[in-house]
Amino acid sequence: MSNHGNIKKGLFLLLHISLLCSSLSGVCSKMASRYTDNIFSLQFIFWFGLVFVIMFGYAIIWQQILKRMPLTVAYANKPVTLIWGIIWGQLIFDEKITWNMLLGACIIFAGIYFVTSGDREENGGKRV
Repeated sequence: MSNHGNIKKGLFLLLHISLLCSSLSGVCSKMASRYTDNIFSLQFIFWFGLVFVIMFGYAIIWQQILKRMPLTVAYANKPVTLIWGIIWGQLIFDEKITWNMLLGACIIFAGIYFVTSGDREENGGKRV
């Protein structure tokens, strides 16, 4: 495999790691919401502050990704954070995963596939 292909795979992996981190800000927000009765408590400040730290890091990485990746591919993958939200909800908050959630996840993945494969066709069959 060419070095260019490895760079693209690494960039795609970085994109999804950044989206995973972005989804964790939602977890931190939900944790902070447990302490809204006293917004000056150490627990609230910690969880809410963590949201800002995560989103600051995410914003920097996101800008670097947009410099190096087609905008359509990057934005088509953003809905993956919804799927991570479903996973975190079940693992951390013991929320129930419903068939509607699974159907929605399948629709999201199908949309990502169609957008990214359409982007490849626009570039003469080359992977982007």
